[in-house]
Amino acid sequence: MSFHVIIPARLESTRLPGKLLMELYGQSVIERVYRQVLLAKPKSITIATDNDAIFKKAKDFGANVLMTSSTHQSGTDRIAEVVAKADFLPEDIIVNVQGDEPLIAPELIVQVAASLASSSVPMATLCWPIDDEATANNPNVVKVVRDVNHLALYFSRCAIPFYRDKTVVVKHLFRHIGLYAYRAGFLLDIVKWPVSELEAAEALEQLRVLGAGFSIKVDEACVCPLQDINTPEDFEKIRMYLST
Repeated sequence: MSFHVIIPARLESTRLPGKLLMELYGQSVIERVYRQVLLAKPKSITIATDNDAIFKKAKDFGANVLMTSSTHQSGTDRIAEVVAKADFLPEDIIVNVQGDEPLIAPELIVQVAASLASSSVPMATLCWPIDDEATANNPNVVKVVRDVNHLALYFSRCAIPFYRDKTVVVKHLFRHIGLYAYRAGFLLDIVKWPVSELEAAEALEQLRVLGAGFSIKVDEACVCPLQDINTPEDFEKIRMYLST
């Protein structure tokens, strides 16, 4: 199985501006992400950015990096530009690894690519069990429910499924892991579609795909996903983790 990884890398961030260039024990966040991806042994890795500082940093540590438009509204749009400019085949597998996950497990990258490769669906992602009420009710944690074939039924910021007759239930709840694999041709299609009502309501791009009638494979992650970086507190958690 072969697959390609594209890492969308935007410098600006509402909660932690400049986070991808912040240093973690001698390496920037974006370099640590890149080196974790290398361990998954993809056929190619491309960092897609619209920022000169990230472009230079990526070149300095030896990455293939492409400057993309500054008008993109999402990482999906950014990686689609890379695919459109490259010579990928429509069936090639493209894995979208977020640029703020310096602890991303290579096993998860391989798993999501393999999940797509072994399926007839055009898109795949992963999930992990929720075991506490706070996570279940946190709107910043996206939840997913699946059918018996591990195809997504719905994604939401609410706790789903909702257990009508019980106050607190976390059994059978799963949080979505923001790691995606796409067929290259399908990726180029979905970025042309308008934002759907469900997508706008929940601010979740994957609902555009479900709303259009396409399936998303959602396997349970083979290892527990570690912390990504959205806030200064997240950055400190990772710094402490790497210090042990």
